[in-house]
Amino acid sequence: MLDRVAADRESQSDAPLLSAAERGVELRGVTVRYGRRVAVENVSGTFAPGSLTAVVGANGAGKSTLLGAIAGTIRPDRGLIRRPSRQTMAYLPQRTAIDRDYPVTVAEFIALGGWRNFGAFRAPARAMLVRMGGAAAAMGLTGHLQRRIAVLSVGEFQRALFARVIMQDARTILLDEPFAGVDAQTMTASLQQVEQWHREGRTVIAVLHDLDVVRTRFPSTLVLARCCLAWGATGTALRALAA
Repeated sequence: MLDRVAADRESQSDAPLLSAAERGVELRGVTVRYGRRVAVENVSGTFAPGSLTAVVGANGAGKSTLLGAIAGTIRPDRGLIRRPSRQTMAYLPQRTAIDRDYPVTVAEFIALGGWRNFGAFRAPARAMLVRMGGAAAAMGLTGHLQRRIAVLSVGEFQRALFARVIMQDARTILLDEPFAGVDAQTMTASLQQVEQWHREGRTVIAVLHDLDVVRTRFPSTLVLARCCLAWGATGTALRALAA
């Protein structure tokens, strides 16, 4: 399935007809504006299927905006985004974008990641509950399932967000600042899960600030300063930050 946003005919004419698995996520001349301010300008490139890519840059460089455009929550002003259908894409926004006051337990919150399999008006099937337990265990939350999400620590809540993404079983995973302000246990569990997704051949795109993590864990990097400064192998791309 092609998901086109504000694309002109010329930019589409030379695009080969490929399956989602072959295509990955492709950007062509993507520009996003907020009023007169340009947040992302003319970004083009491809996140290859199964790639693990960090998106880095200074504050205000457009990293979260670009991720939102890929997720479909932000509408580009110009350009083309080709991506798998939304059913195969999971998006984990920054924690501040999520209301934690809603009265649900950790178990219910994680299970909502699989809601497409049971709908809005039915309880999850037993197999879904088993999957939920496995996702919780992967993120070290087995002993917290009956707690309300409002009382979780920052790290515990971030792990619950990761567990909910696990439940979505998506081929493309978008993570916005997934390691910001978390404890060592959460950092370890989250990095292990990202690496597990990569081993499974899923496409993972993560907005990050910690360059040590980028250098040691992410093979590919996109450097943004509204426009694309560099995009490729991490060691080479990060040189653009020092230029």
